[in-house]
Amino acid sequence: MSSLPKCPKCSSEYTYEDGNMYVCPECAHEWAMVAAVESSEQRVVRDAYGNVLNDGDSVTVVKDLKIKGSTSVVKVGTKVRNIRLIEGDHDIDCKIDGIGAMQLKSEFVKKA
Repeated sequence: MSSLPKCPKCSSEYTYEDGNMYVCPECAHEWAMVAAVESSEQRVVRDAYGNVLNDGDSVTVVKDLKIKGSTSVVKVGTKVRNIRLIEGDHDIDCKIDGIGAMQLKSEFVKKA
Protein backbone atom coordinates (compact mmCIF):
# COMPACT_ATOMS: atom_id res chain seq x y z
CA MET A 1 0.00 0.00 0.00
CA SER A 2 1.35 3.42 -0.97
CA SER A 3 2.03 6.03 1.71
CA LEU A 4 1.78 8.86 -0.82
CA PRO A 5 -1.21 11.21 -0.49
CA LYS A 6 -4.12 11.12 -2.90
CA CYS A 7 -4.42 13.89 -5.48
CA PRO A 8 -6.25 16.88 -3.90
CA LYS A 9 -7.85 17.72 -7.24
CA CYS A 10 -9.19 14.37 -8.52
CA SER A 11 -8.53 11.99 -5.54
CA SER A 12 -6.45 9.64 -7.67
CA GLU A 13 -4.41 7.05 -5.77
CA TYR A 14 -1.70 6.88 -8.43
CA THR A 15 0.39 9.89 -7.38
CA TYR A 16 4.16 9.80 -7.51
CA GLU A 17 7.10 11.88 -6.31
CA ASP A 18 9.10 14.08 -8.67
CA GLY A 19 11.85 15.89 -6.76
CA ASN A 20 10.10 17.88 -4.03
CA MET A 21 6.70 17.71 -5.78
CA TYR A 22 3.86 15.22 -5.94
CA VAL A 23 2.39 14.59 -9.40
CA CYS A 24 -0.92 13.06 -10.43
CA PRO A 25 -0.67 11.14 -13.72
CA GLU A 26 -4.44 11.22 -14.30
CA CYS A 27 -5.12 14.98 -14.14
CA ALA A 28 -1.51 16.31 -14.34
CA HIS A 29 -1.94 18.25 -11.09
CA GLU A 30 1.33 19.04 -9.24
CA TRP A 31 1.68 20.18 -5.64
CA ALA A 32 4.56 20.68 -3.22
CA MET A 33 5.39 18.11 -0.55
CA VAL A 34 5.83 20.93 1.98
CA ALA A 35 2.25 22.14 1.40
CA ALA A 36 0.93 18.62 2.04
CA VAL A 37 2.78 18.47 5.38
CA GLU A 38 1.59 21.92 6.49
CA SER A 39 -2.05 21.23 5.65
CA SER A 40 -2.05 18.06 7.78
CA GLU A 41 -0.92 19.96 10.90
CA GLN A 42 -3.81 21.27 12.98
CA ARG A 43 -3.47 24.40 15.08
CA VAL A 44 -4.12 23.72 18.76
CA VAL A 45 -5.89 26.42 20.77
CA ARG A 46 -5.50 26.27 24.55
CA ASP A 47 -7.28 28.16 27.32
CA ALA A 48 -5.63 30.07 30.19
CA TYR A 49 -4.98 26.79 32.06
CA GLY A 50 -3.63 24.79 29.12
CA ASN A 51 -6.77 22.81 28.27
CA VAL A 52 -7.34 22.19 24.56
CA LEU A 53 -10.37 24.05 23.15
CA ASN A 54 -12.58 22.74 20.33
CA ASP A 55 -15.46 24.15 18.30
CA GLY A 56 -18.72 23.97 20.26
CA ASP A 57 -17.12 24.05 23.72
CA SER A 58 -18.38 26.23 26.56
CA VAL A 59 -15.93 28.55 28.27
CA THR A 60 -15.90 30.94 31.22
CA VAL A 61 -14.22 34.36 31.21
CA VAL A 62 -11.41 34.58 33.82
CA LYS A 63 -10.79 38.36 33.71
CA ASP A 64 -12.93 41.49 33.30
CA LEU A 65 -12.70 42.43 29.62
CA LYS A 66 -13.38 45.98 28.43
CA ILE A 67 -15.18 46.12 25.11
CA LYS A 68 -13.43 48.43 22.68
CA GLY A 69 -15.59 51.40 21.65
CA SER A 70 -18.12 50.83 24.42
CA THR A 71 -18.54 51.37 28.14
CA SER A 72 -19.65 47.76 28.60
CA VAL A 73 -17.53 45.14 30.32
CA VAL A 74 -17.59 41.34 30.09
CA LYS A 75 -17.42 40.33 33.76
CA VAL A 76 -15.38 37.53 35.32
CA GLY A 77 -17.38 34.29 35.38
CA THR A 78 -19.46 35.07 32.29
CA LYS A 79 -20.25 31.77 30.60
CA VAL A 80 -19.95 31.63 26.82
CA ARG A 81 -21.52 28.66 25.03
CA ASN A 82 -20.88 27.16 21.61
CA ILE A 83 -17.60 28.86 20.71
CA ARG A 84 -16.05 28.71 17.25
CA LEU A 85 -12.26 28.71 16.75
CA ILE A 86 -10.85 31.04 14.10
CA GLU A 87 -7.43 32.14 12.84
CA GLY A 88 -5.88 35.31 14.18
CA ASP A 89 -4.95 37.08 17.40
CA HIS A 90 -8.49 36.83 18.76
CA ASP A 91 -8.99 33.13 18.15
CA ILE A 92 -12.50 32.57 19.56
CA ASP A 93 -15.67 33.76 17.81
CA CYS A 94 -18.79 33.72 20.00
CA LYS A 95 -22.03 35.35 21.08
CA ILE A 96 -22.35 36.60 24.64
CA ASP A 97 -25.84 36.99 26.11
CA GLY A 98 -26.67 40.66 26.64
CA ILE A 99 -23.68 41.87 24.60
CA GLY A 100 -23.78 40.15 21.21
CA ALA A 101 -21.27 38.73 18.78
CA MET A 102 -17.61 39.26 19.55
CA GLN A 103 -14.16 37.72 19.38
CA LEU A 104 -12.10 36.72 22.42
CA LYS A 105 -8.52 35.70 23.05
CA SER A 106 -8.17 32.17 24.37
CA GLU A 107 -5.79 33.35 27.11
CA PHE A 108 -8.72 35.04 28.91
CA VAL A 109 -11.05 32.03 29.12
CA LYS A 110 -11.14 28.63 30.78
CA LYS A 111 -12.93 25.53 29.55
CA ALA A 112 -16.19 25.00 31.42
